Amino acid sequence: MGQPLRVGIVGVGAISGAYLTTFERLEAVRLVAIADIDSARASAVAAEQGVRALTVDELMADPEVDLVLNLTIPAAHAEIALKAIAAGKAVYGEKPLAATLPDARRIVDAGRAAGVRVGGAPDTVLGTGIQTARRAIDDGAIGTPVAATAVMMTPGHERWHPNPDFYYQPGGGPLLDMGPYYVTALVTMLGPVESVIGSASHTRDSRTIGSGPREGVTVPVAVDTHVTGVLRHVSGALSTLVMSFDAVATRASNIEVHGETGSLIVPDPNGFDGEVRLRTVRDEDWVTLPASAGYRDASRGYGLADLAETSDGVDARANGDLAFHVLDIMVSLLSAAESGATVAVESTCERPAAVPLSDAPGGVR
Repeated sequence: MGQPLRVGIVGVGAISGAYLTTFERLEAVRLVAIADIDSARASAVAAEQGVRALTVDELMADPEVDLVLNLTIPAAHAEIALKAIAAGKAVYGEKPLAATLPDARRIVDAGRAAGVRVGGAPDTVLGTGIQTARRAIDDGAIGTPVAATAVMMTPGHERWHPNPDFYYQPGGGPLLDMGPYYVTALVTMLGPVESVIGSASHTRDSRTIGSGPREGVTVPVAVDTHVTGVLRHVSGALSTLVMSFDAVATRASNIEVHGETGSLIVPDPNGFDGEVRLRTVRDEDWVTLPASAGYRDASRGYGLADLAETSDGVDARANGDLAFHVLDIMVSLLSAAESGATVAVESTCERPAAVPLSDAPGGVR
């Protein structure tokens, strides 16, 4: 491989720790700078990592930064991404690509016009869990795919997150927060979506923070906190999606995919590995499949490393077109829930290339 991609992080909140841990072992990327709205926090994390702490504007102008890793809150995703693109830098952002579909379109269009790469989380689909399930489907293990279910039930992030406010504001909610993992997995396995229908609700107008320095503080709820819908894939398969911050627990599989001759139980798409179980019409019980595809021992940041190995963002697996299509699906589902009508998903994307069973893109240190 060539020189590692030099990365500057904007935003060192809770999720940044996972990326920093991953970067320590990936050869394809190298952290060079950190910026945060809290300059003291940026300085502390930068000192721990042995890199420079900069202001956002300084980071954007720094010639040593090739790519901006955008780990800000969803409401700031578009602003930071567009600044990076305007500075001629590639950008990779946490999910969702932006808080609104028009802002996400601006990011994708600006990146294409500037000739810079745009990528986005989640990259969990690149691990052995989803990729092994995808290979089983592609190899015909379940026959023609007919349907899928995807279920996420939790009481809400305010129980553990010290600053959960943004989860309950526009750009948040269970669908836009957790849905990207599930919808990206469904698109990876079954291809793009052409239309959606659904319903949504919320049970409370406020939430109480359960831990940290703000314990006991209430935050307003401005989004639906239980969303359910049906996605019609271009292939004809139907995926039923349930995303909730209003339930306690469930025994349902995270994802199941059903075909004419078999069914798959797919592991949690918020993780990179996990067991894939298959049962065909000839079987009397479920069989666990060995890992047959995907990056081994992957973690957050592998999508960025995968992008670093490409010369054009549309060829990267966790690319901007996929992230935009996933956001379009989710926004369309919320629109369908509000109107009670089927809504066409205007965008589409190429199904990302499969990941052969392998180690980290670019190698491991």
